[in-house]
Amino acid sequence: MPYLNQPSWYHLYPRMVAVLTMVFLLAAPICVSTGQAPKKPKDLTFDGIKFPMKKGTKFTRSMLTKEIEALQGKPIRIRGYILPSFQQKGIKQFVLVRDNLECCFGPGAALYDCIIVEMAKGKSASFTVRPVAVEGVFSVRPFKGPDGKHLAIYHLVGQSVK
Repeated sequence: MPYLNQPSWYHLYPRMVAVLTMVFLLAAPICVSTGQAPKKPKDLTFDGIKFPMKKGTKFTRSMLTKEIEALQGKPIRIRGYILPSFQQKGIKQFVLVRDNLECCFGPGAALYDCIIVEMAKGKSASFTVRPVAVEGVFSVRPFKGPDGKHLAIYHLVGQSVK
């Protein structure tokens, strides 16, 4: 029985988590290393990676602001929530979202309200319901679902989750 004020997509939530888990487990791990001394990460919020996009509009890279494009390959720190999955510890990949179940990943979500995080080699995270600060190297890497629609556009190679 649905709860009051439950979003219409909520019944699809377990399926989205299962699909994401499978995609991440099958995806080849990617590690970014520059051979340079690490730079201090730039503190960002999800508002800092927001861009003008009308609901229902198809994403194109030209929609991104110059400020967002300038973050490509740069170390950042951003706070958000880990989208729950079936794993609690040793998490290598997860989706970082703006709000704890206030926004979502997938159909109907704002593309700039989530970041796919893949932890760097030897690094992992543990699930918490509390907000976390994730540090890592930012990139724009569109991720499409089986229907060809964009589910996310941001990617982070995570160095730490605190």
